[in-house]
Amino acid sequence: MQIRQIEVYKLPIKLNKPFVISLGTYHYAENIVIVIKTDEGLVGFGECSPFKSINGESVETGFEVARYLSKMLLGKNPLHIAACSVEMDRVIFGNSSIKSAFDIALHDIASQYAGLPLYEFLGGSNNKLLFTDFTVCLGNPEQMAIDAQEIKDRGFQFIKVKLGEDPEKDIFRIRAIRKQIGENIPLRLDANQGWDIQSAIYILNALALHNIQFCEEPIPRWNFMELSSVRKQSPIMVMADESCFDDHDAKRLIDLEACRSFNIKLGKSSGLLKAQKIVRLAELADIQIQIGGFLESRLGFTASAHIALTSDNIKFCDFDTPLMFSEDPVVGGIHYGANGIVSIPEGTGLGASISQEYLQQLNSFMIN
Repeated sequence: MQIRQIEVYKLPIKLNKPFVISLGTYHYAENIVIVIKTDEGLVGFGECSPFKSINGESVETGFEVARYLSKMLLGKNPLHIAACSVEMDRVIFGNSSIKSAFDIALHDIASQYAGLPLYEFLGGSNNKLLFTDFTVCLGNPEQMAIDAQEIKDRGFQFIKVKLGEDPEKDIFRIRAIRKQIGENIPLRLDANQGWDIQSAIYILNALALHNIQFCEEPIPRWNFMELSSVRKQSPIMVMADESCFDDHDAKRLIDLEACRSFNIKLGKSSGLLKAQKIVRLAELADIQIQIGGFLESRLGFTASAHIALTSDNIKFCDFDTPLMFSEDPVVGGIHYGANGIVSIPEGTGLGASISQEYLQQLNSFMIN
């Protein structure tokens, strides 16, 4: 089997309201869709959501790097995913976001060829319920409390809260939310690298009695050598996110005893192949895992949901951003049910695509 054509599309989708975190404010999901076609008629779909402040990529850079990768992959056997991954890394260093879109499309083709749903192709089984949280964006405490109440009223079982500013104000934000919604629903904090070491320790201790499941990336990722200091002094579980891109990062954090959990995002790991390497390391070290993402549509998060079914160490899912979109261009894919339950599509492969009619409206190029 050979790759005979690759199509690359820019997929901008307006968000219902601004998505605000400590790293910036976002009004659009600016994504890229990859469509790989083979000489045997199989078609694979992949998607990425470049994030300038985290993976150093934009939709413009990803679009251009996709030309390099497409030219290299043309004529290759899409079933040889590991070899294709090595070749992509030889073409250009980094660029994990756009590489993840190609990786997902290759896995879509390979699992279709094997006659298996993607999670089973990856060695998993559909043996557990997946629940997504929903995010309260960074803002004034009163509005964050109102937003948390709305999420609770919609039935979500877990609420994620964006923090990462002034310590006292962040503490007040959580207390305002707790006053509004009570203490029963677990909260998940995400500082997006916003605190220094002492602030992180102070805040996490101050919030210990507020039913907090974990805190993602409390300090700047460049300061990962000090993350273990935060972990040791925090009563709340510390989760590595921006400091854990690939399996090499994961091994380093494990050796440092820096955290008790990882947040795996396909746009950081370069896709499913390297994400699985992180999962295996986490299993050996008894590290808990969240599968998250950036601003992908249901297409990208369908791949995330498949890998979420591959390990008992994967305890948490953060799949909410497609629910923030003003439109949904995805055919098939994951389904959001009551209480934040996420269900996987039936059938072989990824099980998600975008209609040709929708794709024809987008800025694109083709390599064949």
